[in-house]
Amino acid sequence: MSTTAMRDYLDGPHKAARDVVRAALGAHADLGDMAVRLPRDEYRDKVLDLLLESAAAGLPARGYPKEYGGAADLGGFIAGFETLAFGDLSLMVKAGVQFGLFAGAIQHLGTERHHERYLADAISGRLLGCFAMTETGHGSNVQALGTTATYDEATGEFVVHTPTAAARKGYIGNAARHGRMAAVFAQLVVGGESHGVHCLLVPIRDSGGAALPGVTLSDCGPKLGLNGVDNGRIVFDQVRVPRDALLDRYAQVDADGNYSSPIENPDRRFFTMLGTLVQGRVSVGGAAINASKVALAIAIRYGAQRRQFGAPGSSEETILLDYRMHQRRLLPLLARTYAQHFAQAELVEEFARVFTDDRDEHDRRALEAQAAGTKALGTWHATETIQVCREACGGAGYLSENRLATLKADTDVFTTFEGDNTVLLQLVAKGLLTDYRRSFGELDPLGTARFVAAQAVEIAVEKAALRPLIERLRDVVPNRGDAGDPDAGLRDDAYHSGLLRYREEHMLSGVARRLKAGIDAGDDAFDVFNRCQDHVIAAGRAHVDRVVLEAFQSAVQAAPEEIRPVLHDLYDLHALVTIEAERAWYLEHGRLSPGRSKAITALVNELCAVVRPAAVDLVDAFGVPGSAVDVPIVVPSQHE
Repeated sequence: MSTTAMRDYLDGPHKAARDVVRAALGAHADLGDMAVRLPRDEYRDKVLDLLLESAAAGLPARGYPKEYGGAADLGGFIAGFETLAFGDLSLMVKAGVQFGLFAGAIQHLGTERHHERYLADAISGRLLGCFAMTETGHGSNVQALGTTATYDEATGEFVVHTPTAAARKGYIGNAARHGRMAAVFAQLVVGGESHGVHCLLVPIRDSGGAALPGVTLSDCGPKLGLNGVDNGRIVFDQVRVPRDALLDRYAQVDADGNYSSPIENPDRRFFTMLGTLVQGRVSVGGAAINASKVALAIAIRYGAQRRQFGAPGSSEETILLDYRMHQRRLLPLLARTYAQHFAQAELVEEFARVFTDDRDEHDRRALEAQAAGTKALGTWHATETIQVCREACGGAGYLSENRLATLKADTDVFTTFEGDNTVLLQLVAKGLLTDYRRSFGELDPLGTARFVAAQAVEIAVEKAALRPLIERLRDVVPNRGDAGDPDAGLRDDAYHSGLLRYREEHMLSGVARRLKAGIDAGDDAFDVFNRCQDHVIAAGRAHVDRVVLEAFQSAVQAAPEEIRPVLHDLYDLHALVTIEAERAWYLEHGRLSPGRSKAITALVNELCAVVRPAAVDLVDAFGVPGSAVDVPIVVPSQHE
């Protein structure tokens, strides 16, 4: 296999953006151990220095409009950001806060006057900012935030206030040490009436770094990981900001205190505003996948070098990666990483299309759901992969110098920031069960249950629609009898997607019927949804599993001939491991026989052996800079 050809294919249309970041990371050989080598405050300041260095090189400007020093290349911006995850993850997260969230809020929620005044400074790092959404008592439930911004007609100002301890802004990146301004999400109150959550720009520090009057800043203290990010808490005590501090793309307040918005429905307005910030979710998912690549590069290279035990009577010990169980631990994770890489690549291209072409609301809703699902599976995958890689490297993997410990600590929070994964899969399922073109109902269980009850006949996979699917499955999915060869068709793409599509449709149909039955019986809508919540989330995950699989299928079909065979082996391994993980469900629903289930496991083992000779080349193709993976337990790769 040509490692260069595979790397070029993985890098895709944004290879140049990725290579610029690789080169920048490669210039700092000490990035891999800053977290364990430097005291916390020094570490934070070093991360800031690197952030400003990247800004000076123009890296974050890539995704912003040309009139503010950017390149209007959204896809390249996301690709470059993801590549930062090869280095120090605190740097990646701080860059996300500054250039993705803070500057992104100004760009997407503000209007021309905000762009002219703040955007160039935000993307250059001259104005360091925070994204103050999360509160101590309100995380994912953004609509229930407690912070208020009340318009004072007498002075033409908004008064920003933290009314309770639960409304304190918490876990806010850049708040503890470096941020000078915050994009604050608060309940907008005008003329005594609340208009829901809006965003305002609120200064929090003066040029000397001191907190401004009415602003109380505190440090969240040491964390499990990401200690190079200065997470802090913010409390506002009747802080006044001018009327034009409101980011007013979707809602305006005039000098007389009249509120107006081009979007009349408050729920629709809220979700439109939030949907413009989907960039953060897209970026975190991609960063998690790249962190998995680093862990796999370390563990697979180590496994290909380290020897342990051996055949009885032999004086030579066996290479770890030649053991079947070691292959079983690492190679399916390698295959899934490739699968998620291609699913993420599709998501990035869709993100760039939607925001570059200013697509309609339906497309943005679909993008939001796709980003939610990809982020959930990508970050869960990173958590699992890094843990398995740590174990696969034994005691050496536990040493900080070999980087897996830091990777594990730094990525752990990925499953909960930019949206808790369980909540995100609920969002995915809701997107499948509802028609966003006609409804912008609340994301809470009550709103979901009521909408499903009203639309169940249209959205459920009814028997009439399901019957032809089953007939098609009979052609590609052996049924209960499996009278023939149980191995037949196991490497057929149609077989794989047929099984995953059947599971997705069946689960969606089931959850829709359960919701409707509960409502028809007169049960409380919230209780009905609560009883079905595990089913809803499982349906969401089944959908994303299928999307990831089909993204990998498309990538194999489009791959250059010289790398397609090894990529197809990797695809088959991913597909069959995905099916194997749910074989109990398929057996229960008559989609697999016991014999065929056993045949799948046997073929997974065989495919691990097939992929094994290319394993090191496959991780080398990720293009992780040597400074990130040339840890003491690993001999540098010949490809670096």
